[in-house]
Amino acid sequence: MEVPVPKRPSFWQSVTFKLIIIGMLILIMLIPGAMIRNLISEREQTQKDVIAEIGSKWGCGQTVSGPVLSIPYYHYIEQDDKQYREIRFAHFLPGELEIDADVRPEIRYRGIYKTVVYNSVLKVSGSFDFPDTDKLKIERGSVLPYDAFIQVGITDMRGIQQALPFQWNQQELEVEPGIPANDINDSGFHVKIALEEMDRFNFRFEINLNGSDHLYFVPVGKTTSIRMHSPWGHPRFDGAFLPDKRDVTDGGFEADWNVLQLNRNYPQSWKGSAYQTLASAFGCHLILPLDQYQKTMRSAKYAIMFIALTFMIFFFVEILNKRRIHPVQYLLVGLSISIFYVLLLSLGEQIGFNLSYLISSVAIVGLISAYAASIFRHMKLTMILGVCLAGLYVFLFILIQLQDYALLLGSIGLFVAVGLIMYTSRNVDWYSTTSLKNQDRQIGF
Repeated sequence: MEVPVPKRPSFWQSVTFKLIIIGMLILIMLIPGAMIRNLISEREQTQKDVIAEIGSKWGCGQTVSGPVLSIPYYHYIEQDDKQYREIRFAHFLPGELEIDADVRPEIRYRGIYKTVVYNSVLKVSGSFDFPDTDKLKIERGSVLPYDAFIQVGITDMRGIQQALPFQWNQQELEVEPGIPANDINDSGFHVKIALEEMDRFNFRFEINLNGSDHLYFVPVGKTTSIRMHSPWGHPRFDGAFLPDKRDVTDGGFEADWNVLQLNRNYPQSWKGSAYQTLASAFGCHLILPLDQYQKTMRSAKYAIMFIALTFMIFFFVEILNKRRIHPVQYLLVGLSISIFYVLLLSLGEQIGFNLSYLISSVAIVGLISAYAASIFRHMKLTMILGVCLAGLYVFLFILIQLQDYALLLGSIGLFVAVGLIMYTSRNVDWYSTTSLKNQDRQIGF
């Protein structure tokens, strides 16, 4: 009598093959993930372009450099047995420099985008010592003291709304556009002066200056003291020096800098373009707390992890509870997770990141849970899936908010996820569970 030999399950119906299919689906989902990240980058670049356009009309980020006393002199050159002379400039920095900056922010809109600009009132005062041209090895007969001028560098001249007369030793002098010598500054204004034999020259002037994004100063004084105050509650101090004192509240900020000559890398006087001063600039950025693009991009980077964990939940339901799920159904679930990031991006531009995250996550969790209910046909399994998905989205939201601890929290989260997978699959006999064909109940295609 012949004993029937059990038919060996087909590889195409095995758990191993199903895992391979799921892995391929996860790789396929990398394509919409990359497209979504590109879309986020495009929208963020559009926002930056709009901000730059508004800044170009109102006034770009401003850096104030000066005042600097520039004195022309004759420089003689011997060439082909002939002597030629050309005009060069010696530059002298002030002994004392004090600036009081009153920065008044404004919000400007362009479509759905907005940016912060500012109008500032700068009160500048200080003093120069009489310039020592001998120290620079310039012959006194070559110096042109009556052609000397004071220069003040301004990054974007369109931002100047008003410049009051320049006071030089109690004398009011006219301010003129441009800088005759671009050894230090490329743009700005200058004031013509006539040097006289005096030990000290006092100056004072005021500028009404528009700008956007940031306001920087160059510490050209032997001692530079700058005080900046504004009703804006979101500053970011940056540059070569941080403020010695600062007080930041929701109602505004105040900051004080005190910089000495020894703190910077250039002297009080030099000839020509021997030194550049802009590397020592410092100041403040006015930050508009619109970080939905950065947060959306960070959340999109976790998309593949979300898809993989969700697929694992469906897979364990399939092998532990004898529910057959077609690869197309896996694919639809993965696409719905990808749509979450599109919703998050589009809603975030209108109502902000936090509220859009809540709406998008609730919508996607509800969609997947409703779809899973038609597949599982088991309320308890559907509720477990919904709770797991909700937990994943809550975890992601916390992960995005805690930027400094994202790596630590993410590592702990992955450890817990792997531990749960190991615990859930502890009773699975992977050698005996070789076929998904003969199940008690088939659901799907």
